[in-house]
Amino acid sequence: METSRLATFADGVFAIAATLLVIDVSVRAEGDRLGHAIVHAWPQYAAYAVSFITIGIMWINHHNCMRQIGKTDQRFMVINLFLLMCIAFVPFPTRLVADHFHDGGLRAAALTYGITMVATAICFNLFWFYPTRNRRLVAEDADVRVIKGISRAFAPGVPIYAAATLLALWSPKGAVIFFGAIAAFYVLESSVFTRSEPQPI
Repeated sequence: METSRLATFADGVFAIAATLLVIDVSVRAEGDRLGHAIVHAWPQYAAYAVSFITIGIMWINHHNCMRQIGKTDQRFMVINLFLLMCIAFVPFPTRLVADHFHDGGLRAAALTYGITMVATAICFNLFWFYPTRNRRLVAEDADVRVIKGISRAFAPGVPIYAAATLLALWSPKGAVIFFGAIAAFYVLESSVFTRSEPQPI
C-alpha cells in the first residue's frame, strides 16, 4: 500500500473523531431555563476543547511522521489501524467526563479517559519506532535530525498520561485538570518553543 493511501484513511478517521466530539455536546432545557443550562454545561465545552486539541495534536504528529516514512508493510498497517482505533474511541471517554464531572462517576470517567490516552500514546510510539528502528521503513530523503527530534518528543507521552491516569484514583478532578494541562502544554510547546519539530500526544 502507498503511504499516501494510509495517510488519507487516517485523515478521515481524525476528521470523524473530531466531529463526533461536538455532536456529543448537548443542552437539555426549555424556555427561561435555557440560559442557566447553557452555563451549567461548561464541563462539556471544556471536555470538547481538551479532546479536540488533543486529537488535533495527534493529527499533526501523524502527518509529520508520515513525511519521514517512505514505505509500508503489513505490520505497520496493523499498528496504524490500532492507533486510529484508539483515536476514534476518544469521543466516548470525553462524553463520560463531561456527563459525570459533577457526580460520583467522575473517577471511573477519568480513568477511562486516561486509559484511552495511555493506549493511544503506546500505539503512537509503536507507529513511530517500528518504521524508524534500523530505518526499516524510513524514506531515503528523511532528515536524521527530524527523526531524532520526533523520537525525543514522543518519549514522555506514555509516562505523562499514565501519571495523570493514576492521579484519577485519588483526585478525579485533579486528573481532569492534568489532562487539560497536558493538552495546553503541547499546544504551547508546538507553537512557541519548538515550531520546527512535531510534539508528542
